[in-house]
Amino acid sequence: MKTLVLVFHPNMAASRVNRALAERAESLGDDVVVRRMYDLYPGFRIDIAAEQQAMEAADRIVLQFPMYWFSSPPLLKKWEDDVLTYGWAYGSTGNALAGKELLVACSPGSSKYGRESDYIYTVHEFLRPFQASANLCSLTYLKPFLTIGAMAISDEDLAKRVEDYETTLKANSLPTLSDFD
Repeated sequence: MKTLVLVFHPNMAASRVNRALAERAESLGDDVVVRRMYDLYPGFRIDIAAEQQAMEAADRIVLQFPMYWFSSPPLLKKWEDDVLTYGWAYGSTGNALAGKELLVACSPGSSKYGRESDYIYTVHEFLRPFQASANLCSLTYLKPFLTIGAMAISDEDLAKRVEDYETTLKANSLPTLSDFD
């Protein structure tokens, strides 16, 4: 299984969680390719052909990012808009991603998600646009890898999440998330 990890964090030097996850992914060998997108595209000028080629070579595509305002960092949205083009990713002739897997690896800073919490919505609900995009592009949407409470995570819990991330990235089969889970 060839896995492509696209890391969208605008300040990796200040990140504990995403930096640790990306570093572990980078250590996993040739079957896991990590691209630090803010390093590649600091001016937001995305090489569409290179991004499409990288995805075509992968079986599983991972979007790794911190949750910003209940969504993604701005470069990820720009990347989606630029790279997931009609006729390539979707549409009557857009089947380049069909059958590939999409895993969202998201790290919300807070732990206050859910009906009885401050934000009343679950993290999965905030991530539904990624699931809708996966559906449009005929990708299999996997159950997201979440590191909830990233702002206050202990070193011990972070070390455990990093181990879990490695296990997830190396797994041949992962659970999917249905449209109404």
